[in-house]
Amino acid sequence: MSSNQKIETLYNEQLKPKLAKLEKDRHAIQKKLVIATVLAIPFFMIPFFVRNQIGVWALMVSSFLVIMIILAWALTLYFKYRHQFKEIVVKELVKLINPDFNNDPYDHINVLEFNKAKMFAKGERAIGDDLVKGNIDKTRFEFSEIKVGQGTQNAQQSKQSYFFRGLFFYADFNKKLTGETFVGPDKAEKLFGKMGQKLQTISSKGELIKLENSDFEKMYVVHSSDQTEARYILTPKMMEAMVNIREKHPLDFHFSFVDQRVNCAIKFNKNLFEPVIWGKGLKLSDVEYFYNLLELIQTIITEMNLNLRIWAVE
Repeated sequence: MSSNQKIETLYNEQLKPKLAKLEKDRHAIQKKLVIATVLAIPFFMIPFFVRNQIGVWALMVSSFLVIMIILAWALTLYFKYRHQFKEIVVKELVKLINPDFNNDPYDHINVLEFNKAKMFAKGERAIGDDLVKGNIDKTRFEFSEIKVGQGTQNAQQSKQSYFFRGLFFYADFNKKLTGETFVGPDKAEKLFGKMGQKLQTISSKGELIKLENSDFEKMYVVHSSDQTEARYILTPKMMEAMVNIREKHPLDFHFSFVDQRVNCAIKFNKNLFEPVIWGKGLKLSDVEYFYNLLELIQTIITEMNLNLRIWAVE
């Protein structure tokens, strides 16, 4: 049975009946939000129609309290709905990929592990969810959705305070590396041509490495502190695998090979694996999208042959 058939079977036979029960909660949340919005309109009009100052304050305070109670009620229902969604949908999709994987919807990779990848600025705080970890053959891995930022906790209120937002993954590389090698999307050359090639040479991540695979070179740019080791890591098979991953998933991939790990970061500008409140609810296409994101990590491990343990730890 193909992946698409498995997803369709899961959706129709297991998820749909359970999601039908959740629809009451979803519609209840919608109603509460609509009521709060409708009440907010006359709330702001009170000063224009009530001349008595005491009456204005009394009406505004009572109206405000009613609106806050309704919003709090909607928020409580949302958290209940979100929890059930994570248990019903996300966990079932993780099981479908591999029943031995562990999934915690409310945990994430910590900022120290993120910083070990050395791909971006050093993070000071992180939030996230949907941690998945386990082994594919002998390769241990972890990934989660994560937002990483700098500064104080108060700055967390601003979206601009996060310099990375997306999926982050790391796995055992089974080889202790002496250098550091970084592979990122080749945007400079696409945008600026030969001038872009010159810009690529300017990097704090080491020397620009030019490789023989033309398809790989079109998609990625490589910097390393050790050219010999970079070529040792990025074998023809490894480059072919990374091209295949990029062709299957047209996203911006960032890889790093540091110490004894391969790290991968994929930026997204939206929250992932979250329930839909408005619209027609969860569709089969949504489930397929979630599944493909979750399966992406397994694809990276198998395509890059990390599970074959082809290098011995020294």
